[in-house]
Amino acid sequence: MTDKVKVTRHGAVLCIGFNRPEKLNAMDIDLYVQLGEAYGQLEADSTLRCGVLYGEGKHFTAGLELEKWAAQFRTGGFPALPAGACDPFGLDPQRRLSKPLVVAVQGVCFTAGIELMLAGDVRVAAEDCRFGQIEVTRGLYPVGGATIRFIQNIGWGNSMRYLLTGDEFGAQEALRLGLVQEVCSVGEQFELALEIAQRIAKQAPLAVLQTLVSARASLGDSGQQAMDRLIPDLLPMLDSDDFAEGVASFLERRAADFKGR
Repeated sequence: MTDKVKVTRHGAVLCIGFNRPEKLNAMDIDLYVQLGEAYGQLEADSTLRCGVLYGEGKHFTAGLELEKWAAQFRTGGFPALPAGACDPFGLDPQRRLSKPLVVAVQGVCFTAGIELMLAGDVRVAAEDCRFGQIEVTRGLYPVGGATIRFIQNIGWGNSMRYLLTGDEFGAQEALRLGLVQEVCSVGEQFELALEIAQRIAKQAPLAVLQTLVSARASLGDSGQQAMDRLIPDLLPMLDSDDFAEGVASFLERRAADFKGR
């Protein structure tokens, strides 16, 4: 695996780490593809029973590198993944990771970072976490599953509180909402996530996998139609004045002045 994603094995657990700490682990196209390949490695190896997703350095991820992804989305959506790779966001049910994934987060965790958490199964947060689903502050909306999975995980009102404002929130609020299951001291999040993953890996593999299958089936096809519309409904926003203003305000470090066009 190339250097934007770090993959290490701990017994039956595969640890997958963002490895761009100098860029706040922001996700560019290469990192997305490499992440999908790492998930595919976890999926294909029958001796691996659980995964841990984490970020190297002080931050989990600042989210998508928007200037690169805007051009990608205009071509029709997420990049094609190579054979054997899994969809990291789990938007394609045929390519979603079927094995359990524990996510360890620290520092900044924005946009796609939260969506990767929501696509996982158990989430651990360091007490310094800064969460933000901030797309509305840039003239866009979330296209990695947050509009569906936030509601499934924390309910309608809690979801709208943060999806519609773009406000940041911390680890204790994430725990209250049910977005994370454990909060720990800074620097302990990876070991705690690995401990949970290793406990999962010791259980009967067929029973664990069938538990995930049954739990996901309880949702039925809830949200799949919305997931299929994410990119088509994003495209008009990419050509809007508001999106241009959102990007400009970010680069100029000022409040945006949206006009609704």
